[in-house]
Amino acid sequence: MNAKDIVVQNEKETRAGFGDGILEIARENKNVVVLTADLAGSFKLGPLMKELPERFIEVGIAEANMIGIAAGLTIGGKIPYTTTFAGFSTGRVYDQIRQSVAYSDKNVKICASHAGLTLGEDGATHQILEDIGLMKMLPGMTVIVPCDYNQTKAATKMIAGYEGPVYLRFGRPKWPNFTKEDGSDFVIGKAQILAEGTDVTIVACGHLVWKSIEAAKQLEAEGISVEVINLHTIKPFDEAAILKSLKKTGCVVTAEEHNVIGGMGDVVAQAAAKHYPVPVEFIGTQDTFGESGTPTQLLTKYGLDAVNIVAAAKKVMSRRKN
Repeated sequence: MNAKDIVVQNEKETRAGFGDGILEIARENKNVVVLTADLAGSFKLGPLMKELPERFIEVGIAEANMIGIAAGLTIGGKIPYTTTFAGFSTGRVYDQIRQSVAYSDKNVKICASHAGLTLGEDGATHQILEDIGLMKMLPGMTVIVPCDYNQTKAATKMIAGYEGPVYLRFGRPKWPNFTKEDGSDFVIGKAQILAEGTDVTIVACGHLVWKSIEAAKQLEAEGISVEVINLHTIKPFDEAAILKSLKKTGCVVTAEEHNVIGGMGDVVAQAAAKHYPVPVEFIGTQDTFGESGTPTQLLTKYGLDAVNIVAAAKKVMSRRKN
């Protein structure tokens, strides 16, 4: 498949995928419990609250307490999903996650919406760009960053049966929805090959997967063969899939809505450095905080758009040893 063959079904918020997925999995699994820190509306939890009120806990604006309660619930066999913005899900409660969840290996699902620059007008204090790094460094923590509504819904459901702590990161705005509706193309720990190519590899996660597809379509129109990989699971890392692609193309661009320091790109570059050194270019925020603006304005200003991915692809190809 080429990037030009990927078709958008509609546009939906990835956080809505969480809301729909959590209701379905709560119906199927009586142990699923949802906690929120005063953000039920942002996580589309209304239907669950109405249908299964006994499975919903409103903690209030007390995120550290929410993590502690969630860790305790696992002792009784419950599968707690915590919900708040990505900045509050990680930076505000890192000590509680480290000690009570990761170190203790508790089966808590930390679900984080409004991640990255696309949070938009709320500005730099809410636009966390360091959370992937924070969470992937914790021993035993699984880190998942789905790319659209369908994949977020699938991931929300699948992590209920996945033993151990999980960080699930998604976003606020409506976004192109293009993966399989039934979620059958999502497997935890397995990179998704969206387009096959031989000239350059683009590895992306989250909202930047669609931007990478847009870039690949532009490059294909110029006769450049592009491999696009959706690395939705950053940890555990599908090293085999990435190395297989690098051996075909000999160069790679990584694209993520996150700081280039400590993010997904680091994982890809480390694998290349250890096993198959190739030129790497990184698309992400460049050691900076964000600011207020619309999602599109911010992605453009900070270089997280198709134009910059195209430029990075051409640059990395020029660095490749033929």
